[in-house]
This record gives sequence, structure tokens and C-alpha cells, in this order.
Amino acid sequence: MTATADDPAGLAARKETFVFPAETGVPPQVGPFAHATRFGSLVFVTGQMPTDPATGLLVEGDVAAQAEQVRRNLRAVLRQFGLTLDDALMVRVYLTSFDDFDLVNAAYETWFNGPLPSRTCVGVSGLAVGAAIEIDVVAGIPGPRA
Repeated sequence: MTATADDPAGLAARKETFVFPAETGVPPQVGPFAHATRFGSLVFVTGQMPTDPATGLLVEGDVAAQAEQVRRNLRAVLRQFGLTLDDALMVRVYLTSFDDFDLVNAAYETWFNGPLPSRTCVGVSGLAVGAAIEIDVVAGIPGPRA
């Protein structure tokens, strides 16, 4: 790390941000942000919306259909780093209706092959593009085992 006047701790050299084209299966951004940020062995995936990567539009259907599209979008971002949802350390789920909590949980628990990651689920009054669900992930890049 090299310290500078603008970055006295030299941290900027370790932070990388990524924006992926729709051909990777990652939908276009709906605002001024990166799809993911890597800092050391951690990957922070921006909240994924239930949007179709080909059109950028919200998929049709109920919260289960929207959750499935969010899963595909998260997998597409993680794939860019050679990761899967099983590499998730922390997941945050945002729902516009807690009436959907059990339905989302039933789908969510099928997303993982190994132990479940830590998770927060938050009820919100609204989400971008009129979505019923949004999910972000913090994943770890596995290192060599000792």
C-alpha cells in the first residue's frame, strides 16, 4: 500500500469496483453505482433487483418470480469472481410486504448447498423500479486452506 495526501492509509489501492455488461447476465444499473466492489477477499454485491438483464425491465409475476430473478442476477454477479451463493457471508433482503416473508423464505433456503449465511430481512415502504424484493450480498473469496 502506498499512502498519499488524498489517501493517507493507502486503502484506495485495495478497493476495486466493477460494472458488468448485460451479456454477462447482470442487469444494467438503475442508478450511479457499481455492480460490485472487491476489497481484499470480500466482494460486496449491490442490491439486485428483479430485472431482466436483456431488457432492464422488472420481470412479471409475484414475489416468488421476482425472488427467482434476483437469485439469477446475484449468481451472475458472483460468477464474475468465480463465486457462488455458497460463498455468501451476509445477505440482506428487502421486502415491500412482510406478508411475503414465508414465501420468500421457502424459495431462499433452496438457494444454498452448504450452511446458510448470516441474513437480515428488512421491510421497506418502496424499492426502485416498483420491485417487491431486493437482495444484496457480501461474499468471501476463499483462500488456501491451512
